[in-house]
Amino acid sequence: MVELQVFFFPMLAHGHMIPTLDMARLFATHGVHSSIITTPLNAPVFEKAVEQSNNSGFRMSIKIVKFPKVSGLPQDCENADQLTCPDMSPIFFGAVEMLKEQVELLLEEYRPNCLVADMFFPWATDSAAKFGIPRLVFHGTCFFSLCASEQTRLHVPFHNFQSDSDEFVIPNLPHHVQLSVSQVPTYQRQNIQTEFSKMMIRVKESELTSYGVIVNSFYELEPDYADHYRNVLNRRAWHVGPVSLCNRSDEEKAHRGKKAAIDVDECFKWLDTKKPNSVLYVCFGSTAKFPSNQLHEIAVGLEASGQQFIWVVRKGKNDEKPEEWMPEGFEERMKGEGLIIRGWAPQVLILDHEAIGGFVTHCGWNSTLEGISAGVPMVTWPSFAEQFYNDKLITEILQIGVAVGAKEWVSGTGSGNIKREAVEMAVRSVMVGKEAEERRDRAKGLKRLARKVIGEGGSSYMDLDVLIKELSLYKPSC
Repeated sequence: MVELQVFFFPMLAHGHMIPTLDMARLFATHGVHSSIITTPLNAPVFEKAVEQSNNSGFRMSIKIVKFPKVSGLPQDCENADQLTCPDMSPIFFGAVEMLKEQVELLLEEYRPNCLVADMFFPWATDSAAKFGIPRLVFHGTCFFSLCASEQTRLHVPFHNFQSDSDEFVIPNLPHHVQLSVSQVPTYQRQNIQTEFSKMMIRVKESELTSYGVIVNSFYELEPDYADHYRNVLNRRAWHVGPVSLCNRSDEEKAHRGKKAAIDVDECFKWLDTKKPNSVLYVCFGSTAKFPSNQLHEIAVGLEASGQQFIWVVRKGKNDEKPEEWMPEGFEERMKGEGLIIRGWAPQVLILDHEAIGGFVTHCGWNSTLEGISAGVPMVTWPSFAEQFYNDKLITEILQIGVAVGAKEWVSGTGSGNIKREAVEMAVRSVMVGKEAEERRDRAKGLKRLARKVIGEGGSSYMDLDVLIKELSLYKPSC
């Protein structure tokens, strides 16, 4: 039998690269030769995991394309996480699109059986088709958000509303789901034609002409929406998640993404001294950075809550100012009660620790699913992208979370208008009391399901197997 080869091409941002790497490793454990396309400065993110997989008897490799030289980006910038202001985004996306020719040369040379390409590469469907190769789209989110965003896009249910604070019902969904107008992406609610909005139209068009969509989720988590996406929206889709669970050893979990900004052993010595479910983990993902006034409100709210915590604070790369946001004497008072990590944290390892009893999250899907896989209830604090949809899934449909009250879609950062009282109340609600225990029980139940579905005979294991068999039989139509 000829070995199947699948190419994976993630968007150049850690929130996209990490789940794509996990997915490529999953394919490899099913006997596929998985190759990841990336640029020279992003390659180190993948190298250790690829080496470990090959040492374990699986086949993985990295294919390098050179990032184009363009003006207007920071020096040696090959990753969206390095952008220092929103004005750089169109330049970065333009540079990424210039990778098309090099990607096509790779496809022509190696003729893989499939290209799994990030949603932000809408041109990848046509590029793969040139060589008779099926392209799968990877959105990096769940079925619920895919369904909710598509029904919102198709029906524009907020178009006659007068105020951004008005609420509307997302039509045609299995559940009654309401959003305020202000929680819809700015370009969408204001009907603004930007380079990004034009690209999102191309994303949807390329999805419809692609071979299908691969989803980092599992059927038992959101069965109504897996069915809705396939049967109502008529999309071909396969669920293969939670992909983060391919990292089984502590070493694999610790080395996902960037180098940790804390001594991992010291972090876990601290956690080991805490009671089960007693520590709150606070982290807002790889890109969101709050203004100083919001960091101050979080600090005061955390202290007032009386809960022990680990708080991951993202610092701007060029921010040389002292930490003016920190209340006077805060770290001294919180010694032993709170741990601040300035930079990257080994999130999966931390969430899996028995001391963690709650998770304050921006509702990015990677973090959300990692929290679900660890059985941890959440405080939801969405900001942009599809995060407000994920918030509804967590708080209303799965009922494993409490909303902090974020109401405004703001690209890249929180708006800074959540007050300390809201932080304190949400934290207490997710950590203490009868309802907190009920949420935790539901979260632990989802954790058991998540671990089961990726094992042999589980729903995600089976769906991946079906997809691989289908790709091995694929014959391009001429």
